[in-house]
Amino acid sequence: MEPIIIVLIILVVLVFIALIKTIQVIPQASAAIVERFGRYTRTLNAGLNIVVPFIDSIRNRVDLREQVVPFPPQPVITQDNLVVNIDTVIYYQVTDARAATYEVASYIQAIEQLTVTTLRNIIGGMDLERTLTSREEINAALRGVLDEATGKWGIRVNRVELKAIEPPTSIQDSMEKQMRADRDKRAAILQAEGVRQSEILRAEGEKQSSILRAEGEAKAAALRAEGEAQAIRTVFESIHAGDPDQKLLSYQYLQMLPKIAEGDANKLWIVPSEIGDALKGLGGAIGNFGPMTGGGNGGGTSGGTGKEPAPRREQPRID
Repeated sequence: MEPIIIVLIILVVLVFIALIKTIQVIPQASAAIVERFGRYTRTLNAGLNIVVPFIDSIRNRVDLREQVVPFPPQPVITQDNLVVNIDTVIYYQVTDARAATYEVASYIQAIEQLTVTTLRNIIGGMDLERTLTSREEINAALRGVLDEATGKWGIRVNRVELKAIEPPTSIQDSMEKQMRADRDKRAAILQAEGVRQSEILRAEGEKQSSILRAEGEAKAAALRAEGEAQAIRTVFESIHAGDPDQKLLSYQYLQMLPKIAEGDANKLWIVPSEIGDALKGLGGAIGNFGPMTGGGNGGGTSGGTGKEPAPRREQPRID
């Protein structure tokens, strides 16, 4: 009985192993390559799959999701013979599990080497300045070459990014000095432009101020002259309306003489020739005024001749 039990146990174990090998569960976004006696048979998709145990075998399980692979820095020589280190990141996705298994031994290593050679090809035709400022152009060219080369491997390159471009230390120092000099130059130019604009605005303001001041002074002088002319005209009209005689004019003339002589700087004063005529007119006026006030006492004295001598006329003094 014991040998029969042992055989039954062995059969149960074999059936259990056969069931395990018959039922294959493939996760979502994955695929499995099935070989029969070492030859490709089919590709298992996500879900529950049944294979022939001990005849069919799973060769490879492939992840169909998009993968991100960073590559280490690669030294690349530019057109102006400068060595720069470039870090790249590749975004790829397996579209054909069979081709990715049988067309290339290791598609990761193949993509890395293809990226390095393509980068050297592209950067070799650019100088350093263009390399640093043309990342989008380099990404597009690199993606086009990789996508075309990896298509037969069942790989689709979705995106290529240059993570870093590091020139030599000496070149970095020279670039920093150049950038600092450019910034100082731009700052000096902007400051000079600001000073120039400020001077222009100040000159324009002074010009406008001078023009307005001159216009104001001209208008004020015109108004002043017009006022003086109006005053002279009014005085002239008043004099003509009052019809003054020669005696009044002579008296006014004599009143103006002291004002003419005013001032500490007047060391020599020349008497006008018209002063004689003015004095004669004023003297005649005073003479006429004297008999009117003092001639009534002549007839009241006795023993006299009845006439008194005429009073002495004094000429007015001119101070």
